Amino acid sequence: MIRALIVAEDPKRLPTSVDMHVGARIRALRKQLGISQQHLAEQLGLTFQQVQKYERGTNRVSASKLYETAGILRVPVSYFFEGLDDRETDTNADTGEREVRAFLRTDEGAELARTFPRLSPGDLRKRVLELVRSIIDAEESSAA
Repeated sequence: MIRALIVAEDPKRLPTSVDMHVGARIRALRKQLGISQQHLAEQLGLTFQQVQKYERGTNRVSASKLYETAGILRVPVSYFFEGLDDRETDTNADTGEREVRAFLRTDEGAELARTFPRLSPGDLRKRVLELVRSIIDAEESSAA
């Protein structure tokens, strides 16, 4: 237990953008398949809180647990790394990418990312974006 606390506090052992990407991919696929965190946790011999930590990128997924997860979710292990830029590192990832990744880890962000592309490209998408911008402007004005 003490060793685990020391490792968690070691900055070299903190989760990276790769850990967060893998966690987000696990979460998105699990939700797409309609599997609860509790069910996945039971299949992996973990608590649902540990699955939550994996999905948020708070904790790293070990190679063996990632292999088991791939089997349970019926995808190749490589699925969890798709869309990951191999050249990206935590030190040079720009702020915009970090913000997008953080947004996609939220329920609303993940849902918006799944549903927005279903809108036909063009005026409707532009109007939705304008609506979001106007809401933000209104919130910022009222906060000031």
